[in-house]
Amino acid sequence: MPEIARLTGCSDWIDLGFVERERTPKQIVELGIRLHLAGLSLSNTVSELEEFGVERSRKAVHDWVQKADLQPVDGKSPDHVAIDETVIQIDTEQFWLYAAVDPDSNHILHIRLYAGRTTALTEMFLRELKQKHDVDDALFLVDGAPWLHKACERHGLRFQHETHGNRNAVERVYREVKRRTHIFSNTFSHANPETAENWLLAHARWLNALN
Repeated sequence: MPEIARLTGCSDWIDLGFVERERTPKQIVELGIRLHLAGLSLSNTVSELEEFGVERSRKAVHDWVQKADLQPVDGKSPDHVAIDETVIQIDTEQFWLYAAVDPDSNHILHIRLYAGRTTALTEMFLRELKQKHDVDDALFLVDGAPWLHKACERHGLRFQHETHGNRNAVERVYREVKRRTHIFSNTFSHANPETAENWLLAHARWLNALN
């Protein structure tokens, strides 16, 4: 299937070990995951797969993304970390999407969804970030939000109030996430928070693979 190989490209960042339990060829599963994370809706992804003579349901494609368990790679040592949060809507409820980005590489280091936006939750986010990456010597780029300042202080992290410059890296990530969610907005319909967060983690891994 040379055309499928061309469309999938290099995807060693996708662990397809779970496909052994699937009735679909690995190349098709890989293609479906990449197309959906690139911004196609589940329906449009299914339509694209049908071009290759493969008929699968929207649920099948959704399950592939969830089973792949994709997320940003650990073990980075950035010099700078841009951190911020934005609102993501899941059905009728609002959640806060926290993201930490290396502005030098544009790689997403960590991403989480929370039901609120508090100093305690920000501290939790930074604690997880420190467990995943070596950021103790990094300079954190934050806006004027007091919860960001307090959380950085309590973790002993250096931070700098920066509105533009390198901190724009995290804003670019948010714009991309909002542009490429499967209904082309920042709203997830008919999803629970865990499913939405898993999709966002997978999307972050896809974005990192592009850089």
